[in-house]
Amino acid sequence: MKSVKGYIERKSMLYKTGVEYGDYTMNHVLGCTHGCKYPCYAFLQKKRFGQVSSYEEWLEPYLVSNTLEILDKEIPRLKSKIKSVQLCFTTDPFMYGYSEIEEMSLAAIKKLNDAGIKCTVLTKGLLPIALAKCSKENEYGITFISLDEAYRERIEPGAAPYKERLEALKALHDQGCKTWVSVEPYPTPNLIEQDLNAILEAISFTDKIIFGRTNYSKEISSYRQHRQFYNEQAAIVVRFCEERHIAYHIKDGTITEKK
Repeated sequence: MKSVKGYIERKSMLYKTGVEYGDYTMNHVLGCTHGCKYPCYAFLQKKRFGQVSSYEEWLEPYLVSNTLEILDKEIPRLKSKIKSVQLCFTTDPFMYGYSEIEEMSLAAIKKLNDAGIKCTVLTKGLLPIALAKCSKENEYGITFISLDEAYRERIEPGAAPYKERLEALKALHDQGCKTWVSVEPYPTPNLIEQDLNAILEAISFTDKIIFGRTNYSKEISSYRQHRQFYNEQAAIVVRFCEERHIAYHIKDGTITEKK
C-alpha cells in the first residue's frame, strides 16, 4: 500500500455543485495519483487557483485530516437541503493503492448514510466490497473508456487496471448495489481505434451509463470529424441502452447540431 504525501485541514467540506447531474459533493483529498494524461478539469482548476503548481505536485495527494469533524458540523445544518453527496469531483475517493484514503472515504459515506443522506461514488480505483454494507440507496460508479490495457497505462498510468476496476463494480452489483459507469472522456479514433459496442457489452450489467466527449484537448480538436464522431457514438449508446432497458445520460456538449 502507498502513503499520502501529508495532511491538511479545511474549514468546510460539503458544497453545492454546478455539474449537470450532481447535487452536493465533497473533496477530502487534494491531488490525485492516477495521473490522467487527457486534460483533467480538477488539476487545471487547482493549478489555476494556485493550490498546486505542477502536474508532479498534483500526483502527491494530501488527505484532509479533519474531514469527519467537519461533516459532524455540516450534516445537521445542510441535510434538509441535500438530495445526495458525490465523492468526488476534484479527486478520487478510492485512489488506487491508498488504504488511508479508502478508510476515510468509507467512514465519510457511513456518516452521511447514518444521517439519511445518499452517496454517489465515482472512481478510477477499486470500489471496496465493504460498500455493500452501506445504504442500498447509494450508487457506485467507475470511469471506463476502453478495454485496451496498454491505452490505460498510457493515458491513466496510476489508475486501477480496467479488468480489476470492472470486477470490483460487478462484485457490488452482484451484492444488490446500484451501479453506474461513466464512459467519459471517450477518445476519438486518432487516439485509439476501438469498438464502443464491445465496451458497452462489457458494462451491460450496470444500472446506468453516462457518456461524454473529451474536452479541452488539442488532439481532439485536430481530428476534423470529431463532431460527427461523437454524434454517432452517442447514438450507439442511446440505442444500446434503450434496447437493454439501461438508464443513460449523454453529457451536455457531446451531441452537436449538424450544419
